[in-house]
Amino acid sequence: MHYIWVFMHLKFLLISLLFFNIFIVGCSNNNISSESEFDKIILPEELYEIAINELKDDKIVEAKIKFEEIEKKFPLSSRAIQSKIMLAFIDYLKLNYNEAIYSLNAVIELYPSYKDLDYAYYMRAICYYEQINEGVLEGQNNVNALNYFNQLINRFPESQYSKDSRQKIILIKENIAAKHMSIALFYLNNQKPLAAINRYLIVINEYDKTKFTPEALYRLIEIYYSLGMAEEAEKTNAV
Repeated sequence: MHYIWVFMHLKFLLISLLFFNIFIVGCSNNNISSESEFDKIILPEELYEIAINELKDDKIVEAKIKFEEIEKKFPLSSRAIQSKIMLAFIDYLKLNYNEAIYSLNAVIELYPSYKDLDYAYYMRAICYYEQINEGVLEGQNNVNALNYFNQLINRFPESQYSKDSRQKIILIKENIAAKHMSIALFYLNNQKPLAAINRYLIVINEYDKTKFTPEALYRLIEIYYSLGMAEEAEKTNAV
């Protein structure tokens, strides 16, 4: 009886160990399968592509979540840097210009060698450009937009965004020149010719490529003659 009991006990232990091993192996296989499937799903390139497609479909919230996920799980990948830029772009779409500019400045400072950095420069300039108020002459948005578009052109002259940046610089300068002309006319109408002269000179000297230069020259000559400054009028006419 004793041998039978020992035999049965050993048999029970062997069966138990067998089931335990099967359970462990099964769990391991399940974990490997789950991990492999999980890894496949969250590859940064694939997740980025999904986010971009969602953004194209106006699923901004869903895209934002995925860009943030890439940043969190793959902070050293190139897609993480691009995701930072796209998150800034989403802020831009929502007219959160300050947040977008802050994020773009961080990317420009932290990743100066990133291959698509020209887009970050461009978007930063655009954020200021779209805040320009036509009624404001020398506001900071005018200054910053000009500065950052010029930075883009100087650093990335062959960038696909350089052409549009040059066009926008022209528009910004036209806007500033137009305001100077308006102020000069205000001074003339209020019998302040010297103040008007200063404004016309700004247009001629600083915004000479704008369409307002010929009119500024004409007005300036008129004022000089009206003030008896014939010599100055002659010099201006010779320009």
